[in-house]
Amino acid sequence: MGTREPLLRPTPAGLWCEPGGFYVDPWQPVERAVLTHAHADHARPGSAAYLATAPSLPILRRRLGPDARLESIAYGEVRRIGDVDVSLHPAGHVLGSAQLRIAHQGEVWVVSGDYKRAPDPTCAAFEPVPCDTFVTEATFGLPIYRWEPPERTAAEILAWWDTTRAAGRPAVLFAYALGKAQRILAELARLTDREVYLHGAIAPIVDIYREAGVAMLPTRLVADAPAGHRFAGDLVLATPGSQGSPWMKRFPGAETALASGWMRVRGTRRRHSVDRGFVLSDHADWPALLDTVAASGAERILVTHGSTEPLVRWLCERGLDARTLPTAWEGEGDVIVETPTAGAPG
Repeated sequence: MGTREPLLRPTPAGLWCEPGGFYVDPWQPVERAVLTHAHADHARPGSAAYLATAPSLPILRRRLGPDARLESIAYGEVRRIGDVDVSLHPAGHVLGSAQLRIAHQGEVWVVSGDYKRAPDPTCAAFEPVPCDTFVTEATFGLPIYRWEPPERTAAEILAWWDTTRAAGRPAVLFAYALGKAQRILAELARLTDREVYLHGAIAPIVDIYREAGVAMLPTRLVADAPAGHRFAGDLVLATPGSQGSPWMKRFPGAETALASGWMRVRGTRRRHSVDRGFVLSDHADWPALLDTVAASGAERILVTHGSTEPLVRWLCERGLDARTLPTAWEGEGDVIVETPTAGAPG
């Protein structure tokens, strides 16, 4: 790598690319931002201009507001910004999510953003991008995090729903409004054609996914249910923030569940006061993190977001040049919130 200045360096506003004159997923308003995806810990309002993938634009418009200056490029399209060439490549996280490739004077950096390697019918699959320096997330950067095939988890969710239907009880499944809820609806659509009720915060993102051509179960807003409907035997997708709110009084006798990678840890379900936990994450598990680092072919690995130290230690013990990259965000980025939430479920 020589003694060149790094292409990216952390600043109070976020990751700064000096030769390009832009920030990557900035934490504060800046003049120019390049975004990897539309979750709240990566797409913050207030910047003067944004660049992102075309599929993410409708979600970003909803998040950043009608006046935000948004520009899009297709996956793989190269754009010259300042003195660098940038391109965005599928990350497999949510609709429109991307890895950012930055090339400058023969050197290539890739910022993964959030990513997963498991199959997902709602977004473009992750594509390894060779580079010299790879910036990887580590939300689930511990060996205990290993995901089952998503179709198996979907079958478990359907079996739980069948049980609540037989008992005449509502089944309320907490899932994040962007990515997780749509993935559940798409996976279940392979197994059944039943209608699902939606929390009002989830429905607009479901509509965006449908407009993008993603096949999902039929849905209806909870607010549009007939007067006096008690949701007996229905599946309701709700945001985690609605748990314990007056809104839940609509579902007397409901069983509750949370779909999250954190459900892999014993005791998490109890802490979140739900009846069931389904292990389903839109992030890479431990084996996928290691496989992705290897596939990058990078000489240097910068680890950010989450359990950074264990992953850095593991990579260094195997002779790789790995180090932690500071971030203003810790915890799970699946949740769409208006302020950072450390340690949120994901």
